[in-house]
Amino acid sequence: MFLKNAWYVAEWSHDIVHELYPLQLLNEYLVFYRQQDGQVVALEDACPHRKLPLSMGRLIDDAVECGYHGLTFNGQGTCIFAPGAKIPRAATVKSFATTEKYGLVWVWMGDADKADASLIPQIAEYGHPDWGINQGDAMIVECNYLYMTDNLLDPSHVAWVHRSSFGNSACVNEPLTTTVTDSGVIVSRWMYDTEVAPFYAKFVKFTGNCDRKQHYEVRYPSHAIIKAIFTPAGTGGDNATIHPDVFLMDSYNFLTPVDEKTTRYFWFQLRNFSPNDADVSRQFAEGVRKAFEEDRIVLGAVQKGMDNRRTPFINLKLDGGPIKFRKGLEQLIKQEEAMASAEAMSTRPTVIPIQETAIAQPD
Repeated sequence: MFLKNAWYVAEWSHDIVHELYPLQLLNEYLVFYRQQDGQVVALEDACPHRKLPLSMGRLIDDAVECGYHGLTFNGQGTCIFAPGAKIPRAATVKSFATTEKYGLVWVWMGDADKADASLIPQIAEYGHPDWGINQGDAMIVECNYLYMTDNLLDPSHVAWVHRSSFGNSACVNEPLTTTVTDSGVIVSRWMYDTEVAPFYAKFVKFTGNCDRKQHYEVRYPSHAIIKAIFTPAGTGGDNATIHPDVFLMDSYNFLTPVDEKTTRYFWFQLRNFSPNDADVSRQFAEGVRKAFEEDRIVLGAVQKGMDNRRTPFINLKLDGGPIKFRKGLEQLIKQEEAMASAEAMSTRPTVIPIQETAIAQPD
């Protein structure tokens, strides 16, 4: 169900301090804390003795002391103290690779030796003085994360779910283009000579109709990049020169599965105007939260509907992008599992059979 050798967002950087911070990610329990040098540590939240969560213990300098019998582990998961005895060789805790980028703590949920920070999406505009930013707190969505990737590869749903904000009549029937890449799937379309959607109308610099592009992209394992382009009617198109009054907004969405039916949703947005206008940022954040709440309600109901279905569900033509993404991710998970199985076999010790020797029995 989950791709392990990949980066997932664990939390906002400002929330991880020099305190034990437990989180459930991908059906695993981890404990995070920030060392005194600023490095974020992530360990399996279980002492190897009796599996008491380490988060129920205490932080001593940069080491975690178990709250049951005092076994103490450093940031690499190595036991550095065991009460009244030599430290057992098996007294280790799994550690996870972490890094920080875009104000977020990222964790590599698989083999730490394979962690590659270059695989985190690159955002050239982040921190650029000409681009404004708004962001929101992490949201909990009561559904499987793949229902969310379905949603984020579906420009059509805005016509119904976000009718008063992001959608308009042009979002109903305009055909979609689906592109499969090495890193994921892109669903996009241009809509020409149409009204500006209600949410954006007060921010565009031009009057009258627009050419609008919807760019919905999800990269493995669950990172979505949604780009909105509004340009005066007659100036749009992939090969067109960028109009000086073009409106650009890039939304970055990072989905972290908690378990099979719960997902944490982190997001921020960048815009090519009003970089230092706090009121514009507030308006965008409020509008986006409202739209995301509409999605949250729908997706929670979808999860319940799929769990309780008594008849088969169907797919529509507009589901092509989500289906391709699911197939690509499924293939990566299978490849990862096969590789892990092969590695386990190669490291398994060779068992040399002991030759039996007959022992004479007394008369």
